[in-house]
Amino acid sequence: MQIDVSRELDRVIQSDHHDPFQVLGYHVLDHDPDNAIIRVFLPHAESVRLLIDNERHDMYMMRDEGLFEIVIPVIKGALAYKYEISCYDGLVREIHDPYRHLPLLSEYDLHLFASGTHYELYNRLGAHGTISDGIEGTVFRVWAPAARRVSVIGDFNFWDGRVHQMRVLGSAGVWEIFIPDVSQGEAYKFEIRTANMDLLEKADPFQFFAELRPKSASIVCDIETYQWQDEKWLAAQDNVSPYEKPMSIYEIHPGSWQRDPSEPGRFLSFREMADSLIPYVKRMGFTHIELMPLMEHPLDESWGYQVTGYFAVSSRFGTPQDFMFFVDQCHQNDIGVILDWVPSHFPTDGHSLSCFDGTALYEHHDPRQGMHPEWGTLIFNYGRKEVANFLLAGALYWFDKFHLDGLRVDAVASMLYLDYGRRDGDWVPNRHGSKENLEAIEFIKHLNSVVYDRFPNALMIAEESTSFYGVSKAADQGGLGFGFKWNMGWMNDILQYFSCDPIYRKYHHNALTFSLLYAFTENFILPLSHDEVVHGKRSLLGKMPGDRWQQFANLRLLFLFMWTHPGKKLLFMGDEFGQISEWYCKVSLDWHLAEHDELHGKMQGFVKDLNHLYLDCPALWEVDFSHEGFQWMDVNDVDNSIVAFSRFAKNRDDHLVVLLNFTPQVHHDYKVGVPEQVSYREIFSSDREMFGGSGVDNPLRKEIVCESYGAAPCHVKVSVPPLGGIILRPEREGE
Repeated sequence: MQIDVSRELDRVIQSDHHDPFQVLGYHVLDHDPDNAIIRVFLPHAESVRLLIDNERHDMYMMRDEGLFEIVIPVIKGALAYKYEISCYDGLVREIHDPYRHLPLLSEYDLHLFASGTHYELYNRLGAHGTISDGIEGTVFRVWAPAARRVSVIGDFNFWDGRVHQMRVLGSAGVWEIFIPDVSQGEAYKFEIRTANMDLLEKADPFQFFAELRPKSASIVCDIETYQWQDEKWLAAQDNVSPYEKPMSIYEIHPGSWQRDPSEPGRFLSFREMADSLIPYVKRMGFTHIELMPLMEHPLDESWGYQVTGYFAVSSRFGTPQDFMFFVDQCHQNDIGVILDWVPSHFPTDGHSLSCFDGTALYEHHDPRQGMHPEWGTLIFNYGRKEVANFLLAGALYWFDKFHLDGLRVDAVASMLYLDYGRRDGDWVPNRHGSKENLEAIEFIKHLNSVVYDRFPNALMIAEESTSFYGVSKAADQGGLGFGFKWNMGWMNDILQYFSCDPIYRKYHHNALTFSLLYAFTENFILPLSHDEVVHGKRSLLGKMPGDRWQQFANLRLLFLFMWTHPGKKLLFMGDEFGQISEWYCKVSLDWHLAEHDELHGKMQGFVKDLNHLYLDCPALWEVDFSHEGFQWMDVNDVDNSIVAFSRFAKNRDDHLVVLLNFTPQVHHDYKVGVPEQVSYREIFSSDREMFGGSGVDNPLRKEIVCESYGAAPCHVKVSVPPLGGIILRPEREGE
């Protein structure tokens, strides 16, 4: 098909072309097949010479705007030439022609993306170092289907969108250009001309690295150079189901866990955290670290939950390779790594995803569906296949490239319901007239199925606060397919219960025991997270009633109940030593408390010993999600606010009996039911003096009394510590 060359060149000069390759670069002449024409548009060039076969040929400036051309004999063999440019500022440089290269993205890639199933999309879109026709450079690709023109801008072209105009590939809306000699570390953005002729400068949605805020450009970054050494850890994860393993998660905000006292305004890098955080977590007995979102984000105070770079480790903490090193070191120390991930919403920052190509591309066009009313953020359009594909690839990326063990998916409830946080009339029902977000539900099921298909022992964890059915059940059972769900009901009930003065707790006994009515309906994680110690909620220690001694005793009792209750565990940083103040993301935790205050130091020692006891006792984690792993021994001593229960391993002979006293009253010769007619010995007490307690304990073996008590066939008599709990283990003859 004949094209109007003059018209197409006008569009190039006006920076308004969807495929400048039609007229720029090398083209054999239709009317003279023995000759070819080479055109280049270089607005900053005063003159241009074609370098070919070690010879220079002056090119003719056919347009004053910087359009040069030359007619030469057809090049036989490899197409090899360069330009020598003399700029108006006197600079002379040589460049290869980006417009001599054929498209590098396959039709199959475009087909998968359009169908929403290109699960390794991060290997195609974005900026990738590559070699084309023997020339090293970077290929840039971006999805912007409504754009009139897209360019790559950076220092390499003076941030001028006229220089490297991209071409759109077919009907998929993906734009591409290979730019020779652009290498690692180059900052870049995409300049987009919208249908309304507005110019937008956007960061790369698939950027692997970005400038430190407040700057917002993307950075060309090769993430394939790190040499992993965690093969032993990865192999071990395939041997045992995560449901039958201990899981005690230490949740941290990497910007405020600890800071350099000599530079308190500076974040520690991942390599620095590897030297300090990993030994601490290992010593304290936690099995996993959960990191609040560390994807690139502009505002520190968002804690990372308003993401602008879904594939980029925040430059606050170092490079992608630095984070890989951190994960690698965790694995070599037998510590798993979980990352918070936010597919529920994204911020409105102009350089990011919002109105990306001048239209509601990633978000809904209807604000009743596209705008989050509480957070002022935008909600993803899960029904658009390309958007769903962006998020699916965004989850798989962290498992694939960073060897992560799990993702904690934030704010799932806001994804499930169209009326979440909205008033009547401010939301649009689904096609069945109900409030469920069917597109988001289908996306979540797709997400979990593809993650578990590729990473069978991944930890997919939902932060979900409603009673939506089957969050952690398989999709073929009517569930969403997550592996685990945060037990927000337990968290709310237990914190409300502990906030009561012990004298009134007998009136709230149901809040203490209610969680066991539904404890096995989901695969629960018990969370005491960052959300519970901010925004006027007080620290965990600050929530506890009573004088200072009672506050610490209550906190130890809370942790003992949590660690012996069915379900995996999550504790936010600082709670392990009784942080006094609320968490604030701008400063380090108050580590001086654990170092110089006796009660805080003993609190830290308590959590350490509790974690190590937990690791040593399969009864506390091997059967977490079945009634077979739990039995009440006594749930009816309401007046004394005492409960007792047993936890069982797969081998029921391996069990523990737990008794918890939620008042300051000491009891002696207190009957506690036990499931087996053997002697029992106390193996742990939250009231030990070494933990800051009063020292009421049971040092001697407890002989069995063969009389039923409560739900148990027999019992023993024990001393019950104030605001404390004990754990008993059976002691059989010969053991």
